Amino acid sequence: MTAPFSTHVPASAVVPPVRRPYAAAFRALIALAAVTGIVIDMVLGNPGRALSYFTIQSNLLLAAVLALSAHRAWSARPPLPPRVTAGALLLISITGLVYHLILADDAAAFSMTGSPAGPHEVANQLLHTVTPLATLLDWLLLTRPGGLRLRDAALWLLYPLAYLIFALIRGALLSPGTPARYPYPFLDVPTHGYAGVLKDAVVLGLLFYALALAVVGLDRVRPYLRGRENRISSPGAGGLK
Repeated sequence: MTAPFSTHVPASAVVPPVRRPYAAAFRALIALAAVTGIVIDMVLGNPGRALSYFTIQSNLLLAAVLALSAHRAWSARPPLPPRVTAGALLLISITGLVYHLILADDAAAFSMTGSPAGPHEVANQLLHTVTPLATLLDWLLLTRPGGLRLRDAALWLLYPLAYLIFALIRGALLSPGTPARYPYPFLDVPTHGYAGVLKDAVVLGLLFYALALAVVGLDRVRPYLRGRENRISSPGAGGLK
């Protein structure tokens, strides 16, 4: 007796892959903005020192995620997991918010005391303003909502925690007086002591967690703006493609 003929039809046969060139181009432009800002910062200063900054690391991660997402959109491949792309959004949002709310005045003072103001300001705006805002727009307008879980919010915070440990160990190993021994003022152990730094880290960590929860919550309520040609995500999956 022969087995009954299977009626299962692959999803790819039901919904044919669709290339999304406009979404891919937008993603590629954001990745290019991030890479341009990183290159400017490295040319202006010490490349090794530049790589110690959360700003550079988050923009490197974003550039990699968006470059891969752009390739998938262009070639009609499945999207990246939502937790990956939303995690990149969270990290670059932290970069932009910390800069504009805490560090902007210090950065302006730095550019007026020796660093080339023009190129340095271009890099600052690309890395702290253009990439966060463009990534947020991309996530809000060009992705299908859904796919995030509450546990993702805690998972995303592992990277800021790892960065804190890295920055403290690096600062402890470098000699006193080394330029940018501690990358950010709120991590400066000689000024605040370990207790002060950890207190600031806890406060910032709680704020970052609240921001991560906001991303998850917004993902559940934001509207789905339909449109085949310009969407990054396929109809059957959430997250950025």
